[in-house]
Amino acid sequence: MASLQDQLLKAGLIDKNKAQKANKDRQKQANLVRKSGASTDNKTRVLAQQEHAKKLARDRDLNLQKQQASNQKAIAAQVKQLIEMNKLDRDQGEIAYNFVYRNKVKNIGVSEEQKNQLTLGRLAIVTLLVNREYRFEIVPSPVAEKIAQRDVDSVVHLNQKVEMEENEDDAYADFQIPDDLTW
Repeated sequence: MASLQDQLLKAGLIDKNKAQKANKDRQKQANLVRKSGASTDNKTRVLAQQEHAKKLARDRDLNLQKQQASNQKAIAAQVKQLIEMNKLDRDQGEIAYNFVYRNKVKNIGVSEEQKNQLTLGRLAIVTLLVNREYRFEIVPSPVAEKIAQRDVDSVVHLNQKVEMEENEDDAYADFQIPDDLTW
């Protein structure tokens, strides 16, 4: 079977000079590889290994970033679920309750009972991101503590729990506080 070069010569697609030049180039390349031996092969192998290591490191970093992003999404979903399942109804909120959120004073409408519970630390105010807008909700303090474990920034206002206990040495224990007294 004739070589491809011979076939191209017979077909007239190339001339003898081009064929001889191609043979010389091929022989020079073979001689160069033979003379330099494995050193060029080692250099290319080392370069290839370095490139492969760089690619692996880059892929590892990208995977880590993707994993962190998916973890953040999962935490946000857990926080949203906790808030949605445990939020209290504020439809009858006629009293404005003031609190600080990001160095600004905000207020929400709460009932008298909710205001007392917020003051005592039994209820907490949390924020929920809905349609790129922050919405404030009221949840029980144990739920707010679970939310704070996942995302501290979601808990906006949580007073320290204050337990009302009777003090036996209280000199004013016999006196009642008037109902119409407001602070």
